[in-house]
Amino acid sequence: MTDAIAGEEVTLRAADRSWQAHADANGTASFEDVVIDSPGSVTLQASAGEQFAEADLRVIYGWISILPAMCAILIALLFRNVIPALMIGLWFGATAIIGFTGAGLLQGLLDSFQVFVTAAVADEDHASIILFTMMIGGMVGIITRNGGMASIVRMIVSRAKTAIGGQVAVWIMGLMIFFDDYSNTLVVGNTARSLTDHLKISREKLAYIVDSTAAPVACIALITTWIGYQIGLVDDALSLVDELAGVQAYSVFLHSIPYSFYPILAIVFVLLIASSGLDMGPMYDAEVRARNGQVKPPSVDVLPALEGEDLEPKGNIPLRAANAFVPIASLIIALGVSLYATGEGNSVTEILGTADPYKSMMYASFVSVLIAASITIGQGILSVHETVDAWYGGLRATLFGMIILVLAWALADVTSTLSTASFLVSVLADTLPVALVPATVFVLASITAFTTGTSWGTMGILMPLVVPLAWAVMTVNGIADASGMHVLYSSVACVLAGAVWGDHCSPISDTTVLSSVASGCNHVEHVRTQLPYALIVGGVALVVGTIPGGYGLAPWVSIIGGIVILVAILKFFGKNADNAVARPD
Repeated sequence: MTDAIAGEEVTLRAADRSWQAHADANGTASFEDVVIDSPGSVTLQASAGEQFAEADLRVIYGWISILPAMCAILIALLFRNVIPALMIGLWFGATAIIGFTGAGLLQGLLDSFQVFVTAAVADEDHASIILFTMMIGGMVGIITRNGGMASIVRMIVSRAKTAIGGQVAVWIMGLMIFFDDYSNTLVVGNTARSLTDHLKISREKLAYIVDSTAAPVACIALITTWIGYQIGLVDDALSLVDELAGVQAYSVFLHSIPYSFYPILAIVFVLLIASSGLDMGPMYDAEVRARNGQVKPPSVDVLPALEGEDLEPKGNIPLRAANAFVPIASLIIALGVSLYATGEGNSVTEILGTADPYKSMMYASFVSVLIAASITIGQGILSVHETVDAWYGGLRATLFGMIILVLAWALADVTSTLSTASFLVSVLADTLPVALVPATVFVLASITAFTTGTSWGTMGILMPLVVPLAWAVMTVNGIADASGMHVLYSSVACVLAGAVWGDHCSPISDTTVLSSVASGCNHVEHVRTQLPYALIVGGVALVVGTIPGGYGLAPWVSIIGGIVILVAILKFFGKNADNAVARPD
């Protein structure tokens, strides 16, 4: 009913209201701004010159459009599991599109999987992200099994002779294994435990360094298993806003990194704690206990260790750092070359903005896996069969995240069909201060991640809502252009950063649990000692970084200011456990 003669004025009528538009060069008229107040069945009539068309449309209340995402959030909070939450939200949304009847409920359930999940998987860009992430996971599995990662870790820890040196060494290891938070946690925690025990560093401190380095590094580094996931969410969210449909998701992600205040400050604060020898609160008590010879908490119960040989190097093999360095370096180089080859422009920004990130990620991940497998088989460290098993073991670790991502894509498609963004514009755009949008997003993401225990699930639920909302508020305030892009970049960053912060504070977080497992630490003690540090850094990130950033303050100023404040807090409240060591009479 939208066909019209090019250039002619088109009139659309519903009841006693009418709207006008001009047909474009293709003879198509768009009525995206049409708002109908009352629900029910409405007959719409369109006319252009002598052409005429009529159709019956079902109209629903606008607030129903936000219920699928809100339903997903509430179910996730209730059951503390994001998979059923996304599925129920998807079912609700698909049913809302069809109609809330008995038949609609059944058809909505079937369509949620057959229509929306299928479309999410069938999308070429989505498929590229899934394959890229899996291939990176497979590469990690190979270089872990061939002993390359263990060699790098041992090379670093061998230089640590004191408690401070040991803590800094563990921090450096966390930075080096930047490409995957699970691998970071498992490799660093298990490998460094004997060193930290020898240097009388508490298991709580080891778990804290491992946990508060792994996810922050993985979410802001340029080449990690998180990147494909995050870019996929951002790309799908951008497609929900017409003005942003052509914007490169990778470019938006790169611009958002400076606004990721919590991950950046968390990494810095771990270094400050490790290098100064100062601690506060429960962590100080744990370190005093460790210096006196008891590195484990009084309650020695730990979570059961993970099983599976694919998480450890093969026995009786030479440990060569090059077996990890070469594949990682090839991944980085291949990605850089691919981005340059697929982009255009005279500057790095222009090239990255026009490059094809999906094709580049596919090239880089495939090359890195081939190189990792070739040097492993070529040296006789693993057989072909063992290499494939190691690749599959690493790939398997990414499957859960990919399931979440596919469901999040499907839910984003449902919210687009229900015009959720348009409704949010009409409700919030005029009332929410534009400068406080990032801070609001940060708090919401933190609460969601804390109560659900999953940063990836939080990102998947919130990103499709946050990007349209931020753009709508920017539009109402007249800054939906280059002058206000800092609000969009900061909002995207706050979804990611808030999710990581809430994840760090949550006792049911997967990475928090893994940190306890890998470090051999009582889980409750790990949460109890890490929580004050996470709250301090999160508070500073919010007050000094996110809120001023919403008003346009340059992020580097906030980062420097945040570091200065964290140093001051540590100097004023911190105490050195070495000064409290029991000495013989």
